[in-house]
Amino acid sequence: MVIKTARFPLPGETILGGEFLMSMGGKGANQALAAKRLGGDVSFVGKIGRDIFGKKAMEYLKNEGVNVDYVKTDPEKHSGIAVITVNQTGENSIIVADSSNYSLSPSDIMNIFNVIDSCEILLLQLEIPIETVSFIAEYASEMNKTIILNPAPAEILPDSLYRKISIIIPNESEAEKLTGISVKDESSALEAASTLVNKGVKRVIITMGSRGAYVYDKGYKGLIDTPKVNAIDTTGAGDIFCGAVAVKLGEGCNLKEAVLFANTSAAISVTRFGAQSSIPYKEEVFDFLKTTR
Repeated sequence: MVIKTARFPLPGETILGGEFLMSMGGKGANQALAAKRLGGDVSFVGKIGRDIFGKKAMEYLKNEGVNVDYVKTDPEKHSGIAVITVNQTGENSIIVADSSNYSLSPSDIMNIFNVIDSCEILLLQLEIPIETVSFIAEYASEMNKTIILNPAPAEILPDSLYRKISIIIPNESEAEKLTGISVKDESSALEAASTLVNKGVKRVIITMGSRGAYVYDKGYKGLIDTPKVNAIDTTGAGDIFCGAVAVKLGEGCNLKEAVLFANTSAAISVTRFGAQSSIPYKEEVFDFLKTTR
């Protein structure tokens, strides 16, 4: 549920907002749909409640071509809900309610190892329990899968998890949570990325909003600019970025090429209102790239 506002309210303050939008979302679902629209063959794993929100979310993904056969239902919990406010510069503030996704357990995953076995790229985020994330990463690493982790919502990770991650994609605040380093520019991004590599991660991408994304890879270390656009809503941009990176790596691109494509995909999305409603199709990204060369 998204409300536009001139500014964010102060604690205890009530303000009059603007336009209201209710649309599908959730980090995992956003990333899955982004990967699908941008050219991937996608299976989504998660858990919904037995309610209209979960039903509609799965219908939407299924109609877009995402495989939702591995989504579980928890009759005791409601489906994921987020309350989002968006200010006049397009920045957002988000609260996510505790929901069915947080009951997705390792035992649920044990019944669907086949979907991990068949994938090339595994994209994880933290709107499921960290124990489940660690369990999935442990199994996937044994199967030599490329494991991408978007550590959002931000929380401290177990040391053992870092060594399983092929690529970690935090934003500036998430990188600071994980490393203690305030990411403000390219120099501090390098310092934070180096810290994550020292923890065991193989490669790092730190998304930095309108400034682009910092890439730490064996073959390239540096800030990759994002196209300049008139942003109206940044909700879901990070998720779209992650989905785009996963797709391009699955197609055999190197990390720099994947980030160039992901920057463009996310830039298009912030010119639109909403999360899943803002996700571009691959043809739109290709057309945009043609006009900016």
